[in-house]
Amino acid sequence: MSFSQALSGLNAAKSNLGVLGNNIANSQTVGFKGASSQFADVFANSKVGLGTRVSAVLQDFSEGNLEATNRNLDLAISGQGFYRFEQGGEITYSRNGQLSLTPDGFLENATGARIMGYGLNAAGQVQTGGQPQVLNVPADEMPASATTNVATTFNLDSRMVAGEGRSQAEVVTDMTDPDNTQQTLNYHYSNNFTVYDSLGNPRNITVYYEKAGAPNTWNAQVVMDGHYSAGNDFTLTFDNSGRLDLVDGADASDPANMPTLNVANDATTPLGPDPVAMAFDLNIAGSTQFGNTSTTSALTQDGYTSGALVGITIQNDGTIMRNYANEQSRPAGQIALAYFRNPEGLNASGDNAWTATNASGQELLGAPGTGVLGTVESGAIETSNVDMAKQLVDMIVSQRAYQANSQTIKTQDELLQTAINLR
Repeated sequence: MSFSQALSGLNAAKSNLGVLGNNIANSQTVGFKGASSQFADVFANSKVGLGTRVSAVLQDFSEGNLEATNRNLDLAISGQGFYRFEQGGEITYSRNGQLSLTPDGFLENATGARIMGYGLNAAGQVQTGGQPQVLNVPADEMPASATTNVATTFNLDSRMVAGEGRSQAEVVTDMTDPDNTQQTLNYHYSNNFTVYDSLGNPRNITVYYEKAGAPNTWNAQVVMDGHYSAGNDFTLTFDNSGRLDLVDGADASDPANMPTLNVANDATTPLGPDPVAMAFDLNIAGSTQFGNTSTTSALTQDGYTSGALVGITIQNDGTIMRNYANEQSRPAGQIALAYFRNPEGLNASGDNAWTATNASGQELLGAPGTGVLGTVESGAIETSNVDMAKQLVDMIVSQRAYQANSQTIKTQDELLQTAINLR
């Protein structure tokens, strides 16, 4: 027996206590991965071992619990993968998704590392699979977009009789008349909706429907902001089953081939004195004429006014959506996740980050939710995966090992003292 064997045991127990202490100290660190010591015995061509040593310290990359924070820039990964960050030209990886939006639009963590992902192509769509880049959320205001398509579905009451039970509306027909002389329109039913011109100005459109003398036929007149032009009139004819049959004489029985109604505001068909010309297609496929009260069941249009950026949200697939005051949303990019075949080979660099090594292998980048990669959960964080109870038990065991090795030194000292005292 020698002092070196017990000394190696003391050093190994001390190193293990250091690992356990680090785990306990980081039990509340977001995204932290606990570590454990691995020991190996030491032999040097002898029958009796020369002690022990710490052969490796391995991190446990199992997933920690997800904890809700209700902060939309707190991101957790549900499943495998790492966030990819850039700081000072160095690429690091982390499971900690506590981000903040800088004044210049970058998403970065507490140490200033900026998250990376996929940018946008020329069409404003996420270029998934492209070269990863530092993501930026511009604060530019969204420009207005003129309405180009309106789709509506309605039912016209087949019980209406031509020339009876009509209502009346007063409209302006002569845009050059300084007195705005009004004309009366008769109708049995009307529906209205808002469209937008190229400057983002909302324009109120009302379509008046009047039962005509011909069987199952209705005349429609379009009015914008109280102004009317006969050039936008159209007729509807229904078959005996109440389905839309003809629109301005064109076959409308097949919804896939629904003829387009073009509503224009120009010099030929003026719908008001406003100089901003506009035109949109009106699709009424699916409209009916049944013996029920006239009503509109669906209405959509694709225009909108301009809007300022009011906030961002992050979806499960990592897409960063910019939300605007005009109730529109547009992507700003997509967070990418990295996967390593051997995450235990990553080198811990501190600040909840790791760097790639030859042992970890090359990163495999992809969009969240694809392949082996997990999804991104907004408003949550991943807590440390350290099991506090296990760490305390392991600490007791390591302490006992340290005490036992100390006892070995004490016993060796007593034997040596006995040998010295021999006469």
